[in-house]
Amino acid sequence: MTLRSTANPDLVTLFDNKARWNLPDHRRSGFHNLHTTMRYAISLRAPGVLPLQKQIDWTIGERPEIARFLAMPHFSAFIVVRDQRILYERYAPDFGPDRPHTIMSITKTTLNLMLGRAVADGLVNLDERVSTYLPEIGTGYADATVKAVADMNVVNDFNEDYSDPYTSAFDMDAANGWRLPAEGRREGTTRSFICGITADDLSNRTGEVLYKSSNSDVIGWIIERASGRTLRDWLIEIVEAAGLEGCFHITCDREGVPLVSGGACLTARDLARYGLLFARKGEGIDGRRVGDAAFIEDTRRNPGPSWAKPRDWMRYSRQTFTDGTWLGHGGYGGQFMLANPDTGTVVVYFSVLENKSASDTNHFTPMVKMMEELAAQ
Repeated sequence: MTLRSTANPDLVTLFDNKARWNLPDHRRSGFHNLHTTMRYAISLRAPGVLPLQKQIDWTIGERPEIARFLAMPHFSAFIVVRDQRILYERYAPDFGPDRPHTIMSITKTTLNLMLGRAVADGLVNLDERVSTYLPEIGTGYADATVKAVADMNVVNDFNEDYSDPYTSAFDMDAANGWRLPAEGRREGTTRSFICGITADDLSNRTGEVLYKSSNSDVIGWIIERASGRTLRDWLIEIVEAAGLEGCFHITCDREGVPLVSGGACLTARDLARYGLLFARKGEGIDGRRVGDAAFIEDTRRNPGPSWAKPRDWMRYSRQTFTDGTWLGHGGYGGQFMLANPDTGTVVVYFSVLENKSASDTNHFTPMVKMMEELAAQ
């Protein structure tokens, strides 16, 4: 006797080439519960916690440019932390300070800390070709330099245009456990997927960022291969240095490879604690250090290509966004984390855009401007 199953409804591809959890009607619940929705995940917790003290300045939320973003229907959470002081925090009625939220591509910033340490220790050379470290990699990356990949400055056939339901980024979801593979197809893995990316000419002649999440998983693989340490070990080190209070959840593939391109989920307070590592240039709690201070400084002072208009005041550098002062990153669906080392300030905004593409430049650009101005004060 064979007992028949039904496909997990959250992970079934329904329409627009998206799993149910990522469709507009289900996305808010999906983003608030991604850590329990995905097929595979790792959870890490720090032994010591960075204490945060409330010194609330209520006038922050009254500023028109900030109040606008707090009133939007897609809003989930907003927090401003300077040193160890919470200057302001606000949550949507269906969210709260103890709730994890997907941070999507903000996860990529962990690679800046890992890569900085690997470079400082002489394990990775930014000017070396990817194939030096990963001889099995496909033509989409083999001849690219590590720096070009880290700076989102490589041409290949991977595409991340979320207005296109058949973009390569969604094809990667099945390999990451974010949805079920198509009927009759074998489930892949993150690394088998990126090995299949191809290219004829890797040179970026546009002068602008060519954003590809697959780049981040290549960088993670290089770090793991060159250091002889698993990405899990690297992430444990970061979690412990940040002094996170809750769990650092990160999705992975069926082989246990963490999705460093966008799989982490954190509370807003813990993302602020994590962001303080950049504000302090790698200094953690209890004398712990991660990353490399000189590498972090070079990340913001000598950045890579610029974004296309209207985001052209920002550049991409070693798995971060920067304007030359702050360091940060955005996340698919409406997240951003920004850290200003000059003021010791971190600003975090969580939201869930419920339009078809889960993106909106008219929302993103003024949001980052608001956050950078607040962090600079």
